[in-house]
Amino acid sequence: MPSVCSALQLQGKKISHQEQKISLVMAENEASIEGNAPTTGELVAEQPQTQTHKLERKWTFWFDNQSKQGAAWGTSLRKVYSFDTVEEFWCLYEQVFKPSKLPGNADFHLFKDGIEPKWEDPVCASGGKWSVTSSRKDNLDTMWLETMMALIGEQFDEADEICGVVASVRQRQDKLALWTKAAANEAAQVLFLPLSV
Repeated sequence: MPSVCSALQLQGKKISHQEQKISLVMAENEASIEGNAPTTGELVAEQPQTQTHKLERKWTFWFDNQSKQGAAWGTSLRKVYSFDTVEEFWCLYEQVFKPSKLPGNADFHLFKDGIEPKWEDPVCASGGKWSVTSSRKDNLDTMWLETMMALIGEQFDEADEICGVVASVRQRQDKLALWTKAAANEAAQVLFLPLSV
């Protein structure tokens, strides 16, 4: 199965930090007792072994563009990509997922895999959210990245209470919202208070 970076590269996207160096090696006839080695003069492509760093859980990016007038909420919500390694996250973030590049009225979501970013989802149904606004696009990008890293790195004390995060791009001001499972769980909600400052 090709990696997400390879898939993006095949789609014509430039992936400079993920370029693989392929060295061509001249193989000798005597290199293998089994006789499976290439004969002298044949070229063999070697790819370096890459170690992946698994995350504690799988995460999914979602995209919603609410720019169409009269469209019902959620009709444009699309699942973009699920990932469970650090490498996949960085490839996706570097190539695609910066809120400042989104059109107006668009939302980016990063939610735990299996949870849809809808209040109708059973996991979110009794939940709440903490929001912070910004009038500068670069602030939104920084808040988005730092919150995503805290989520996928399991840095919140009550990580099981979190559903995901949403970056909302709007004309007057942008918003970042951390969605939680249970609004009634005040002890867990207080731990997220610094995000609302």
